[in-house]
Amino acid sequence: MRPDPQTQALNVMIEEAAAQGKPWHEMEPQELRDTLAQGGPFGPPPPRLDDIAQERTIPGPAGDVPVRIFIPPVVRGVYLHIHGGGWVIGTHDGQDERLWQRAQSTQQAVVSVGYRLSPEHPYPGPNEDCEAAAVWLIEHGQSEFGTDAFTIGGESAGGHLSATTLLRMRDNHGYTDFKGAALTYGVFDLRHSPSARLWGDRNLILSSPIMEWFIDHYVTPEEPELRDQPDVTPLLADLSDMPPAIFTVGTLDPLLDDSLFMAARWQSAGHETQLHIFPEAPHGFDSFPTPAGQDATNRINNFLSSCLA
Repeated sequence: MRPDPQTQALNVMIEEAAAQGKPWHEMEPQELRDTLAQGGPFGPPPPRLDDIAQERTIPGPAGDVPVRIFIPPVVRGVYLHIHGGGWVIGTHDGQDERLWQRAQSTQQAVVSVGYRLSPEHPYPGPNEDCEAAAVWLIEHGQSEFGTDAFTIGGESAGGHLSATTLLRMRDNHGYTDFKGAALTYGVFDLRHSPSARLWGDRNLILSSPIMEWFIDHYVTPEEPELRDQPDVTPLLADLSDMPPAIFTVGTLDPLLDDSLFMAARWQSAGHETQLHIFPEAPHGFDSFPTPAGQDATNRINNFLSSCLA
């Protein structure tokens, strides 16, 4: 595919907007969260759908974990959603419109997980909360939603935590029955894949300094050995007994190689694997109203629906 003009215009907009504000990696975590809560450089915060969403809590290892639930008219399965944000920013209630659209399109209830954020709660806190949410879903899915057909997915750090949650459910609970995984421009190598290592300072949502800032808050530089563990770098994991997966990434994403390498390992482990690469699309491109963004969203929704067939 050739890049569409709207994707190219999006890149110009992102770079110009990012250049006007303080670089993310020069902020304190709460300062960045507060800035983004006001809309940040890329537009106003997305609308909330409080009349549709259900706000709940489930038991977690360090207290209650908030979840936001969307239930469509027809429920054939449940999609466990893990939001992105470099383990530092992002919220489980920050994508209401997208998640409600996904719930209706795929006929799956959506459970979005409000895991603890770093650096206040570094590794393994986020992993533990996502694992707890998956355990809760498996134990209560039938009684809460009338189904035991489950899929999982997320974007960026949410793609990472989706992969580690699948591994934890297999290794800690013997559960390997997720029907599918949507791993969208995930970070799967926290030692830095070649594309992340070579990217440099160009700021298209992410840059090399921004990625390093996020990773250092999640796994401190004082514990570099943790980055060689599969629970932190799932690219190094044994990928047996994983579900079918769809990987989505743009060529102008520092995390391009993370998806290329992880998709190759997923497929070589014997699992159905889809890899969709969008020319000149930046990190997070599917959250913008471009043809490429809508195409990526449709492909993910179609994949998640097919997993329940």
